[in-house]
Amino acid sequence: MTYTGQVEQGGPADVREAPGLRITKVCTPPFTNNCYLLRCTQTGDTLLVDAAGDAPRLLELVGDGRLVGVVETHGHWDHQQALAEVVEATGAPVLVHANDADDLPVEATRLLVDGEVVEVGQQQVRVVHLVGHTPGSVALVWEGDPERPHAFTGDSLFPGGVGNTEKDPQRFTSLLDDVTAKLFDVLPDETWVYPGHGADTTLGAERPSLPEWRARGW
Repeated sequence: MTYTGQVEQGGPADVREAPGLRITKVCTPPFTNNCYLLRCTQTGDTLLVDAAGDAPRLLELVGDGRLVGVVETHGHWDHQQALAEVVEATGAPVLVHANDADDLPVEATRLLVDGEVVEVGQQQVRVVHLVGHTPGSVALVWEGDPERPHAFTGDSLFPGGVGNTEKDPQRFTSLLDDVTAKLFDVLPDETWVYPGHGADTTLGAERPSLPEWRARGW
């Protein structure tokens, strides 16, 4: 089956088989949040990106793999509805940036910093701190695929624009500056973007719109 990234709340997951990494996308209730499971195909070690909801479904998708961590891309409540239950069931560590750690319902195990690497079996993802949607928002970038990098952007980058900054010009400028400098300026057009809600996109599809986004202010 060809991966499309098109998922519906409560519907089936979509799975991408990349070299060394299985990427599973699922849209969970009670809100239309995307959750991603990154599974090293050599070891079965799995990293969950945003335990947004439906803990039983997320645990089912982990399956016989070992959940080595849950990364919260930011501290907003709609991205953490299943976090406590998943952690209780698995004992998995919780990874989040220090600036959003106090917003979680459980204590963070590891405080992420910009540029550090998170191990997932034999694979690695790089932490990218993107300030604006929240003070501690992060993306995760995996560059183990020779065809394209893969960026899990939470609520910082979507098709059509950056994340909500509540009409705050300072927050908007910060987020767009970070997204531009840390994603668009260093990653190729082929980079696949997996956002916290809705459909996927690529950096190449969004790059021509950067001046328009800055001009409109959101």
